[in-house]
Order: sequence, then structure tokens, then C-alpha cells
Amino acid sequence: MLEDGLSYPIRGDWVGRIVIGGVLGFLSVLVVPAFIIVGYLVRVLEKTIGGDEVPPEFTGWGDLLMKGLIGTIITIAYTVIPVVVYAVVVGVVSGAGGAIGGDTGALVGVVGLLLTLAFIPVLFLVYYAVPAALSAYAARGELGAAFDADLLKPALFSTEYLVAVLMPIVVAVVVWIATAVLAVTVVGLLLVPFVQFYGQVAVFRMFGSAFATVNDRIESGPAGGAASAVGDDTAR
Repeated sequence: MLEDGLSYPIRGDWVGRIVIGGVLGFLSVLVVPAFIIVGYLVRVLEKTIGGDEVPPEFTGWGDLLMKGLIGTIITIAYTVIPVVVYAVVVGVVSGAGGAIGGDTGALVGVVGLLLTLAFIPVLFLVYYAVPAALSAYAARGELGAAFDADLLKPALFSTEYLVAVLMPIVVAVVVWIATAVLAVTVVGLLLVPFVQFYGQVAVFRMFGSAFATVNDRIESGPAGGAASAVGDDTAR
């Protein structure tokens, strides 16, 4: 999976794609280019799940922008909302501990502290769920698919998807090291967006491959079973 992901961005006529992606990275402060990059990454998921072995081209810019907007909405729904709810719960519990006082208040305060320490696992769960949600959207082309539990569960509970989530961490570390080295010089700093775009495409290839593998297995499951029903939904 790692080898396939790393080789994927430079298949076919790759120079033009990397250049466009890097330039969009430079211009991402203007917001719209950032949405287009997200849209392209969603298209990478879409093409990978569809069986394409070569990255998509930067065509249909309006479609890329729309996919980027929807992809951003999905990401926000899976990140901001849970984090805000979590913060509110921690705040309420911690505040209750201070208001109650005494041994009971101290106990509630300890619970609040433990909840605060659990923030990192919560962030990992968010990181774990977002790629599956984006892959589900890419597979069906519908916003609602990103929140379809029947479609998401097979991927989220599969070994392939777990590996696909962990492998990008390796890619991210390599990209981070490369970025740090390049940032030492002005010329190197200019190359950073291109390296980052390469890393993003490689990572999303891994996510899409894992999602496709799991759903292919579901579709080939026993007729009439629950897995088959999910596969039928995916095929529609």
C-alpha cells in the first residue's frame, strides 16, 4: 500500500499536475484555490475507488470547486462539531466540580481532568473517521453518504482501513522532514507546496484503495446477507 501510494502521484503526465497543485497551494490563502485542492483530493478518492491507476487531471474546475466545498463541509462536520461538544462536556464537568466542592466536587474534578487527557484519543478518532466519510462521499457522489453508518462501518472496522490510516503518518513525517529541509533556503521554501501536494495525493490514494478493497469484499459477500445489502447500496 505504501509503495503504491508513493508512486501514484507521479504516474502518467505527472509534471503538469504537480505544478498546478503546487501553484494552488501557494494561492490557498485566497481560499478558493484551497477548495479546489480539496476537490481534487476527493476526485483522487473517486477515481481510485473506481479502479483508475493514474491520477485524475485538473479538468472541470467548477466540479472540483463544488467537490471541495462539500468535502470541506464534511470535514468540518466530523471535526469541529465533535470537538466543540467535547469541550462543552469537559467545561461543564470541571465547572460542576468547582461548584459542588468537598470530596464529591474533587471527584468530579478528577473526572473532568481525565476527560481533558482523553482529548488526544478523541482527535485520533476524528482523524480516523474523516477519510472514510470523504471516501463514502466520493464513492456515491452524495453528501448523505458521508454520514451513512451502513456504508462507513465496514471500512472503519477493517484492517485495510486501519493500515491506510497509519501509513499516511509515515508519509506525513517524511513530508514534514522534507519541508523542514527545504525551508532552510528561499528556493527550497518555494518547493514546499509542491512537496505537500505530492504527499496529499499519495495519502488520499491510500485511503481510497483501502475503502475500495473493503467495499469490493462486501459486494462479493453472500447473497441476502447484511454485507451484500451494504454492497448493493454502494453500487447504486
